[in-house]
Amino acid sequence: MIEAATEHFLSVSPIMQALYATTFTWLVTAAGASLVFFVKNLSRKWLDGMLGFTGGVMVAASFWSLLAPAIEISEYQGHIPWLPPAIGFLTGAFFLFGLDKLTPHLHINFRPSEKEGIETDWHRTTLLVLAITLHNIPEGLAVGVAFGAVAAGLPHADMGAAVALAIGIGLQNFPEGIAVAMPLRRQGVSRLKCFWYGQLSAIVEPVAGVIGAATVIYVQPVLPYALAFAAGAMIYIVVEEVIPESQRDKYTDISTIGFIIGFVIMMVLDVALG
Repeated sequence: MIEAATEHFLSVSPIMQALYATTFTWLVTAAGASLVFFVKNLSRKWLDGMLGFTGGVMVAASFWSLLAPAIEISEYQGHIPWLPPAIGFLTGAFFLFGLDKLTPHLHINFRPSEKEGIETDWHRTTLLVLAITLHNIPEGLAVGVAFGAVAAGLPHADMGAAVALAIGIGLQNFPEGIAVAMPLRRQGVSRLKCFWYGQLSAIVEPVAGVIGAATVIYVQPVLPYALAFAAGAMIYIVVEEVIPESQRDKYTDISTIGFIIGFVIMMVLDVALG
């Protein structure tokens, strides 16, 4: 059965591969959110550790799965090796900076008075979900661009690396689902609604994945820029949101260890499969 599924995956178009991969990452988020049905409460210590893990995966993926291939592909295409990646990275970071300033949202461990974005009277639940949704846009885009790069047939992009990236993003999406559902449960939201909002935060990943894959397939010269764009967007999210969220309580050492573990796991995945 696994062999049949693998053969089918390899036989479909790169856009469908990106859709399948980002649907997987979305479902892992839903699996994390589903813990709200089985776990009464999750301590802040575990939440901070999982947030650190998420940050570690995102930083490692940004280099090994996105920036390094962007530099190699840029050189292969005859560009100054560092120029397209630098432009793409800055564009991705500033794109998320703009979204962060415009989209009303509230980080997981922050007080209601610390909400960000344009002023709104939206409910705290909506603001929490939007915060995690911002995380997931660059993650879905990164996976889509990786599979699109494979379709381009360039020597520095391969299926193993794209699969490794999808697995890594999926791993760190599990705690993201928990990180939405559990705080909502502590606020008295029903378990079903907690699960719904938790999985809903990752629904943007398949959309972003398809857009990323289609863009680099049909406009191949943009590939090194697109890879670096996704990296810049993810690094912005880690520095501006993930790390600060994990460092606001007494469990800073645990979140730091979680970051290191996440980084190493993503590095091993990329090197072993890529």
